[in-house]
Amino acid sequence: MDGSIGFDTRLILVGGSWRACDSGQLLPLVNPSDGSALAQIARGTAADVDVAVAAAQDALQGAWGQLTATERGRVLLKMSALVLEQADELARLEALDVGKPLKQARADAVALARYLEFYGGAADKVMGETIPFINGYTALTLREPHGVTAHIVPWNYPMQIIGRSVGAALAMGNACVLKPAEEACLTALAFARIAQQAGLPAGALNLVTGLGEEAGAALAGHAGVQHVSFTGSVAVGALIQTAAARNAVPVTLELGGKSPQLVFADADLDTALPFLVNAGIQNAGQTCSAASRILVQRPVFEGVLQRMVQRYRALRVGPALHDLDVGPLISARQQALVQGYLDLAHSGGAMMAAQAPLPADLPQGGCYVAPTLVAGVDAQHRLAQEEIFGPVQVLIPFDDEAQALAMANGTAFGLVAGVWTRDGSRALRLARKLHCGQVFINNYGAGGGIELPFGGVKHSGHGREKGFEALYGFSTLKTVAIKHD
Repeated sequence: MDGSIGFDTRLILVGGSWRACDSGQLLPLVNPSDGSALAQIARGTAADVDVAVAAAQDALQGAWGQLTATERGRVLLKMSALVLEQADELARLEALDVGKPLKQARADAVALARYLEFYGGAADKVMGETIPFINGYTALTLREPHGVTAHIVPWNYPMQIIGRSVGAALAMGNACVLKPAEEACLTALAFARIAQQAGLPAGALNLVTGLGEEAGAALAGHAGVQHVSFTGSVAVGALIQTAAARNAVPVTLELGGKSPQLVFADADLDTALPFLVNAGIQNAGQTCSAASRILVQRPVFEGVLQRMVQRYRALRVGPALHDLDVGPLISARQQALVQGYLDLAHSGGAMMAAQAPLPADLPQGGCYVAPTLVAGVDAQHRLAQEEIFGPVQVLIPFDDEAQALAMANGTAFGLVAGVWTRDGSRALRLARKLHCGQVFINNYGAGGGIELPFGGVKHSGHGREKGFEALYGFSTLKTVAIKHD
């Protein structure tokens, strides 16, 4: 056991028991702030997934499956309370593991608690319907759990994504098998222990750590799984969906984005400016809904550019536990990918409008990239089309509403968009015409939006998480027709 972590990270959870993985092999967790060894995790394989799925199936036939919706909700509410009690420690683990500043990690812990609170309160409020039908019949619908649900969670927001997927699945009575990303497992492991403390019956939540191509692939294609939830890259999402399709299993995919913010000349710039920058550099830009494209109407373009430059130059970069504005990227691999995009900008003649300074005393092994604001590229440039997943924003001018809309919709992605304008008619027109899953008017993110359905179109995926829509997604609808005359 690593004393700095507080529990043994080398075990997996199956059927309520912590045990070594079948292979006996371990994988390293690296602290992205300084490159040091953080912990070791089990290298779970298909054999571990088999027993985890079997344990989930047993739970559905046992104590977990016998609980009423109200009782399930009470367990989730206990989990929420425990998360809040342990929020500071969860934030520390997330900061160490992912590299995000402590204040951002603590916001994630609070969001996890809120997801569990929301779904705990909603568990007994998902209703069926009666349907007007022919004489002599009563027709009705029932919402029932899928059964065993698989949750393949990425490294950028482990706590939040566990809350919105596992929380909703448990509320509907499913039994879950959780596979966290191999780069960041600590809060997933801590969450599983919290679930046990709250009295979640054995097997309702199982956790297998390991590589995506081993444990993740085995879970996505397992014949005993009835639903798969995945957040990650487009390429891996296609593999997940293909594997699940062989078993005719539904999949919820959230695959990232290239989200625009449309800033019109009549916008309240004093309100908009903090959102324009923060939504791009939060978690070092490693956010699916990051506002990585800032589209600005030409009359105010230079003014917005200069004000964003000032904000970029004031950003503070450093190790996660220093709790500054921007931490490191998750890994050396991600650092190299983002740096490759910056090299492309340099070689392609783009204007590096501003870069946050990197302190000379940053740890040598840390995975840091200077937050960068890029101008002088058009809407078809790779930096404006591809998801960089780093602290890089592009600033592009537009002339009128039609051009702004064409630019905003002109990528393969469609996750989130922001619109900044005082013209209410324009705001509503754009909200209807933007091809994405969420539109924010004169704000961006709505404080996390636990209650607001979230998901994308096009290459950003399909299905919805958060809010009641997630509960519908983690259930199946049964129709009952009763003949009584």
